[in-house]
Amino acid sequence: MEEIFVTLVIFSSIFGVFYLHYTTRNRERMALIEKGADASIFFTKKERSTKSIWKIFVLNIALLLMGIGVGIVMGAFLGENTNMELEVMMPGSIFFFAGAGLVTGYFITRKFDEK
Repeated sequence: MEEIFVTLVIFSSIFGVFYLHYTTRNRERMALIEKGADASIFFTKKERSTKSIWKIFVLNIALLLMGIGVGIVMGAFLGENTNMELEVMMPGSIFFFAGAGLVTGYFITRKFDEK
C-alpha cells in the first residue's frame, strides 16, 4: 500500500509543477497581450532551431552513456588489479567518467553556441 502512495505522490508532484509552470506562463502572456505590450521578452534574440537543440541533447546523452560505459570497464579493471574492493571502484569510476562525459558535452555545446 505504501508503494502506491509514494508513487502517487511523486507523479502528482511532477504534474503539479508542470501545471503551475504552464498556467503561470499563460497568465503572464495574457496580461502582456491585454496591456498591449510585446511578448518578445520571452524569446531569445538568437533564435535556435529545434534541430540544433535535439543535436545538442543527443550529443550530451551519447557522451553521458559513453562515459558510463568507460566507467564500468575502468571500474572492473581497477577493481581486479588493485587492492581496493570492487564495490568501491565501480560506483566511483562510473560517476567520475559520467561526469567527464557531461563536461565534455558542455565544452562541445559551447562551441556550437559560438557558431
